[in-house]
Amino acid sequence: MLANPDQATVLDFQRHLHRWFAANHRPLPWRHSYEPYQVWIAEIMGQQTQMERVAEYFRRWLDRFPDAAAVAVAPEQALLKAWEGLGYYSRARNIQRAARLLVERHHGQIPADRDQLLALPGIGPYTAAAILSIAFNQPWPLVDANVERLFARLADIDRPLKETATRKRIHALAETLLHRDLPRDHNQALMELGALVCTPRRPDCPACPVQAHCTALRRDTVEFRPLPTARDKRIDIVMACVILCRGDRFFIQQRLADDIWGGLWEFPGGRLEENETPLAAARREVVEETGWQVERLEPLDTVIHHYTRYRVTLHAFIAALPADAGAARLTAAQQSAWVTAAQLADYPFPAGHRRLAQHLRRQLSGKTGTALTAKKTSRS
Repeated sequence: MLANPDQATVLDFQRHLHRWFAANHRPLPWRHSYEPYQVWIAEIMGQQTQMERVAEYFRRWLDRFPDAAAVAVAPEQALLKAWEGLGYYSRARNIQRAARLLVERHHGQIPADRDQLLALPGIGPYTAAAILSIAFNQPWPLVDANVERLFARLADIDRPLKETATRKRIHALAETLLHRDLPRDHNQALMELGALVCTPRRPDCPACPVQAHCTALRRDTVEFRPLPTARDKRIDIVMACVILCRGDRFFIQQRLADDIWGGLWEFPGGRLEENETPLAAARREVVEETGWQVERLEPLDTVIHHYTRYRVTLHAFIAALPADAGAARLTAAQQSAWVTAAQLADYPFPAGHRRLAQHLRRQLSGKTGTALTAKKTSRS
């Protein structure tokens, strides 16, 4: 058992784990060559994102930005558009900041040194260890959420994972079990086993290659490990926005650089105030953000989007803007544009507004004018 493994147990564990990984690993695109730049991008994309989705974005990113030099000189809007849908857009900006430093200090190459990696924006201890072990095959242990869950069961840890003592215990176990000659395969095998077999719900224990070493399986406590943590209370946010049209053009504005979604584009709108209806909020937000008065607003769509512990309900309205309305007086954006429905696809949007842009393109495809029909609430 792995609560306190001896050398023979460690060797047996490694042998069975590596044999399973050789036969069952997923053919992820960055595993073809383990090129350091590709490993770096995959690791950053993989934060808070399922691996299958990462693979899809990764391929598109590599087509557009094949190396750090290409990222360094790319327009920020191109990077944000390529990142659109992954969320946490500061990650894309940090990639570019790091890429520029790589070009300046390391001839565009990823260094095989921990201190040099930690000096790059967006790279912390875990990401540095991942690059060193997976790209350069250096013996650094890796503990992600999948490995934490796996070790909590293997060692039957009956303490919350977030406790400092628990984290230290798990990292010590990762260090003990690490195969010093094959850290690349070893670390990936642990993460793959947690992702594919030792899953959060209904783990496939009969298929586990290291079941003989699982203390929780022997004690029949698998379903209780890791200990459940108290869930953060969900925060509901209700917002409203207006899609302003003038002929076949739609008004969009770019968020301020220091906003949570800085640099992304959106339709004018914001959060509802206390006791305010979505319609009243939509009309108020347009006045506050553009100076335009709009009277006749038609409901278009309601989008519900979940991220971290927030649930955002976005009520969208559409309104025609008179030709003599004048120029917008922007108060919550750095610039604006009037674009066709087809051109909306060229701009990076936050999730809810992206869904609305897609709605517009679908409804107006093959049509003229802006006659749009209401749509039931959609969720993501």
